[in-house]
Amino acid sequence: MSDAVLQTFVERHRRLFVLTGAGCSTASGIPDYRAADGSWKRTPPVTFQAFMAEAHTRRRYWARSLVGWRRFGRAQPNAVHHALARLEADGRCALLVTQNVDRLHQAAGSVDAVDLHGRLDRVRCMACEARLPRAAFQVELEARNPAWAALDAADAPDGDADLEGVDFDGFRVPDCPHCGGLLKPDVVFFGENVPRADVERAFAGLGRSDAVLVVGSSLMVYSGFRFVKKAVDLGLPVAAVNRGRTRADPLLSLKVEDDCAAALGFLLAHAAPGASSAA
Repeated sequence: MSDAVLQTFVERHRRLFVLTGAGCSTASGIPDYRAADGSWKRTPPVTFQAFMAEAHTRRRYWARSLVGWRRFGRAQPNAVHHALARLEADGRCALLVTQNVDRLHQAAGSVDAVDLHGRLDRVRCMACEARLPRAAFQVELEARNPAWAALDAADAPDGDADLEGVDFDGFRVPDCPHCGGLLKPDVVFFGENVPRADVERAFAGLGRSDAVLVVGSSLMVYSGFRFVKKAVDLGLPVAAVNRGRTRADPLLSLKVEDDCAAALGFLLAHAAPGASSAA
């Protein structure tokens, strides 16, 4: 019944601001961070301050990333990504803003999308601002650390791997090939600010919208929650599809606690042959 109410909500509003989170990508094999009550499932991610200040933290991060990237880099869009791409193709999405860093929305066909927390398929030099493809950086990591390339571990969120009980001191992290600077994934770490241009673009999209649809996010991080808060201030209705508690529960007009793909299945049910749902 709630899925039918969601379909009515989506069909009633022609300019949806869509905000997505980790729950969109779990069916693609990428684990999420939080339990149904909104608490952390594991140790919180590395902070920007620790990554920038501590060589050991950087070695640990890139060693785990070397292992985790092998599967993360091959992840494919699932039905949720295709359903939201269909919403845009039908002209009913004012803007899609994702808190994910996997670029699976774009792989499914979404064009007008904001990667609020950056993208893991690139590496950024913190000195000269050069961007490098993460796949090419993986080759360099493995060349410098051949013994690590044979290791395996369980997947963790955002290309990480649960690599424990090993000594990271001997891991070699390449410097920027252009200037010798410190390299960091081109994502927004905890403790780091979302680029102002992305925030402004997202708020501009919200201003063009007549409702908000949250998919697969607990909204525990303020960088996403603020858009729901602003939508309510503007008098826009907000619907959310998420299993478990969200930070915005008291603000929601509609909440559907169901699998994201099942809840959005109506968007693909009548898709034309060759549409994004078939990708």
